[in-house]
Amino acid sequence: MTRFSHFILSAVAVAAATVAGTAALAADPVVTAALESGAVGEQWDGYLGFVQPPAADVKAAVDAINIKRRAGYTQVAAARNVTVDQFAQTTACSTLRAVKPGQAYRLKDGAWHKRAGNEPIAPDYCGG
Repeated sequence: MTRFSHFILSAVAVAAATVAGTAALAADPVVTAALESGAVGEQWDGYLGFVQPPAADVKAAVDAINIKRRAGYTQVAAARNVTVDQFAQTTACSTLRAVKPGQAYRLKDGAWHKRAGNEPIAPDYCGG
C-alpha cells in the first residue's frame, strides 16, 4: 500500500469520527436551524460557511464549531504529517456526503448550491 493510499484510508476513518463529532456540535439549535434553512452550509475546505450574512448568534455558534474543527484537524494533521488544509479538505469529502436534501453546500468553485436529493456531492479530489 502506498503512503498516499494509507493516508487516504486513515483520513477517511478519522473523517468519519470527525463527522460524528461535528454532528454533535451541530446539534446546537441555532446551527441546526441555520443548516436547515440554508443560511449556513458545508464547504469544500472542511468548514461551515455562511450562505447569507448571519445573525450574531449564528455567527458565534458557527465560528465556535469551525474553531473546534480546526483544532481537531490540526491534531490529526500533525500526527499524519500532512498540512491542516490537506486534512480538512479530505475530511470535507465526508461532511459533504452527509449534507441532507435542502441543505446548502459549496464546492471549490465558490458557488453555493442546495442539495436536491441524493445526488453525489464531492470535490474532484474525493474520488468516487
